[in-house]
Amino acid sequence: MCKGPTRASAAASVGDAALQDKVIDRDRFISRDELRAHNVPQNAWAAVHGRVISITEFAKRHPGGDIILLAAGKDATILFETYHPRGVPTSLLDKLQVGKMKDGELPSSFYSWNSDFYQTLRTRVVQRLEERNLPRRGGYEIWIKAIFLLVGFWFSLYNMYVRETFWVAALWSVTMGVFAAFIGTCIQHDGNHGAFSTSRGLNKVAGWTLDMIGASGYTWEIQHMLGHHPYTNVLDVDEEERKMAGEDCPMGDKDQESDPDVFSSFPAMRMHPYHTAEWYHQYQHLYAPLLFALMTLAKVFQQDVEVATSQRLYHIDAQCRYGSILNVLRFWSMKVLSVGYMLVLPCYFHGVLGGMALFCLGHFTCGEVLATMFIVNHVIEGVSFGKKGESLGSKDNVEFRPTTVSGITPMEQTRSDAKKAAAGGKVKDVPYNDWAAVQCQTSVNWSSGSYFWNHFSGGLSHQIEHHLFPSICHTNYCHIQDVVESTCLEYGVPYQSERNLFVAYRKMLSHLKFLGNEKKVA
Repeated sequence: MCKGPTRASAAASVGDAALQDKVIDRDRFISRDELRAHNVPQNAWAAVHGRVISITEFAKRHPGGDIILLAAGKDATILFETYHPRGVPTSLLDKLQVGKMKDGELPSSFYSWNSDFYQTLRTRVVQRLEERNLPRRGGYEIWIKAIFLLVGFWFSLYNMYVRETFWVAALWSVTMGVFAAFIGTCIQHDGNHGAFSTSRGLNKVAGWTLDMIGASGYTWEIQHMLGHHPYTNVLDVDEEERKMAGEDCPMGDKDQESDPDVFSSFPAMRMHPYHTAEWYHQYQHLYAPLLFALMTLAKVFQQDVEVATSQRLYHIDAQCRYGSILNVLRFWSMKVLSVGYMLVLPCYFHGVLGGMALFCLGHFTCGEVLATMFIVNHVIEGVSFGKKGESLGSKDNVEFRPTTVSGITPMEQTRSDAKKAAAGGKVKDVPYNDWAAVQCQTSVNWSSGSYFWNHFSGGLSHQIEHHLFPSICHTNYCHIQDVVESTCLEYGVPYQSERNLFVAYRKMLSHLKFLGNEKKVA
């Protein structure tokens, strides 16, 4: 009969494990396949500037919470750099290191880290926050706003139930949709970025409010934080060519550097100049506002379910979240619960057709508000796009230079202007594909510096600041905006800002019209 381990043998096992930890060869070479094998919360490794670190146990005490597990099985260099504006002690990386990547194992990155532009930005922004005694994460402003929005959402939902006159209930449904949109931009957005509070628990609860309004916080993290934020407006053309040919390749062969927002958010639209313009795209500036209204319905019932069941979002491995049974249980339980109070209960009070109409009306409102504030930040006149892939010419792959839909590189002009203004005509060199510089080239602000519009939009009006500093609470963006803009001017990096949301919206539609009538850019 087999016997279980004794206390002594168990203790010895623990001791052996500790000894093994001490004698780990931290300089051993690790392959891409081995890194990818550690891609679930229970067994997580990540690569940072070529160093491979184990984050499984550290995630339990990580100050930012389990957001660090999004890096599981991936090259997490961009996440590491952008979520730690004060930097990370080298001694901590030394302690967590379990090896280093073999040369050439990871695909060539679109980005360069060979300038001090981003480091200067981080130093100056942190200094501004300290000078004004502003907390980097959280604060009473966002917490008061969160309480107001949550009360408003549930109050509107309750009134939608109990108002017997349908058109009155419909007005409350619209109101509920507006509150849901602002919960998305002003609470869950900061929560899932780890910026709502210094408390791991409060950040988790704030991020969970996206599940509360019907969508999945986990799927949002996969698309937004692993796809859109690190690789804004960048497209892997090799993957696009395979998709157009109806082919797929193993997840291990896919390049993670591609922004899903430019090809997936609105499939009937042409949002990147590399894509082929179909006949119907010439009308996309007319039907785009209608598609915007469908955004949240598509997310809730299609994308969320597909990602949770397939454990992937296009080219992005989603096992860092859905590889945990507890996360999967949260996903399905919140889907059932939210459908209950947002669809089933309205059907009970207003009949099946009335309840479904109210449910859809709330979603149409929420989708329109969210899409309007998001799309103007990256798909608009003057914004740049990037592309990478082996199928491109060697010149494109060497330069990795973002350009507008007209093939112009705005940074050429801003660099020239900076040299003219600088003493001696010298400006510190910033590569066109410097990560922070690319964020400035692919993002656009509106109403820059405005305290009101910053709060109204949940910081989306300061999109450049948000992309550069996603772990800083959005209530701070209006306080650091001038620091970012002046630094961009000093280094000759583009900083585009529109006068207000209405101007930005008009330019977005004009940009869509241009894309819809332009031929594919090779």
